[in-house]
Amino acid sequence: MQPIIIIGSGMAGYTLAREFRKLNTEQELVMICADDAVNYAKPTLSNALVGKKAPEQISLGDAEKMSAQLNMKIEAHTWVKEIQADRHQLVIEKNGEISTQGYSKLILAVGANPIRLAIAGDGSDDVHVVNSLIDYRSFRENLATCTSNECEDKRVVILGAGLIGCEFANDLQNTGHQVTVIDLATQPLGRLLPTHVAQAFQENLEQAGIQFALGTTVEKISKHAERGYIVTLANGQSLVADLVLSAIGLQPNLALAKTAHIETSRGIITNGLLETNQTDIYAIGDCAEVNGMLLPYVMPLMQQARALAKTLSGQTTAVHYPAMPVAVKTPAAPLTVLPTPIGVDVTWDTEEFEDGMLSKANDAEGALRGFVLLGATAGKQRLVLTKLVPDLIPVSV
Repeated sequence: MQPIIIIGSGMAGYTLAREFRKLNTEQELVMICADDAVNYAKPTLSNALVGKKAPEQISLGDAEKMSAQLNMKIEAHTWVKEIQADRHQLVIEKNGEISTQGYSKLILAVGANPIRLAIAGDGSDDVHVVNSLIDYRSFRENLATCTSNECEDKRVVILGAGLIGCEFANDLQNTGHQVTVIDLATQPLGRLLPTHVAQAFQENLEQAGIQFALGTTVEKISKHAERGYIVTLANGQSLVADLVLSAIGLQPNLALAKTAHIETSRGIITNGLLETNQTDIYAIGDCAEVNGMLLPYVMPLMQQARALAKTLSGQTTAVHYPAMPVAVKTPAAPLTVLPTPIGVDVTWDTEEFEDGMLSKANDAEGALRGFVLLGATAGKQRLVLTKLVPDLIPVSV
């Protein structure tokens, strides 16, 4: 019998392998990935500075350790060039050699790539993205190298005021850096927060020293011999930076799926069983669009991994999405968000506290469909409110 193959060594791939091994210790399991297959929790990257964690301390295990722990063959630094779905086999490249590998079941845990803006200037190629531990090592190495005459309070410009951009901004500001966050939107976390909560959230971060340049975008990044980089904005403003970090979002990796004529939209399309349109091929994690929903967060990933592990073990199980709040790692403005479902019209009902606010999103029938908790006082109501929200999507297969 051919092995079950997982393509990708991120949280999705390793979580699935771990859940599967709880149910089946003998089935041959193979992980194939283009990187070094080091296991780590990606959410820890955006607050590692405050936690005083060096990149090498973030790793939970290298390929050798994880292979032994999960009784799984790991093919690191290996590229899957093509999926031949009709033959149940892969075309792979390792050390310059091309070969084929058969599979019984195939799981695409290929994640998503950072979106990169086309920016003019000779400094644009130096813009950092952090979507992996490898990226983070490079980011920290450059952060430790002073490029300006004044070596204190390094100046960091962050492109993107979304969840990751704000988390990195808070982490950097709390460790002695001067941070400016730029976004085309007129408020931070524009896709997650109603305007009145976003304003309060922004004010809290500004009180911590973080600066925002909103409603504009970067036109040019130029190297400067003495001042690091000059970041020129569309509104005419110019900023001096020692380092520029882009955090404007992720785009699911679809190229490999398309080699097998797997249906894609924003992500790799699956049903409630995480099945694609090709027999015995599944998708999980940031790349998976499950029943029309793309949820690049940890809790949906965990739900997917548990369900798919059961299915692969012979217990056909549809993924179940309960209400899954997202905790934003911004200590200067403690925030928990349960996003409202796409396409559902809601009315926001807000209660203010001395240290923040609670905003509930109710639909036309008065049912609670989402909420935002800002501040420690509001945050205490997370568990109670979560229980009141119906499942995120109906399970269908």
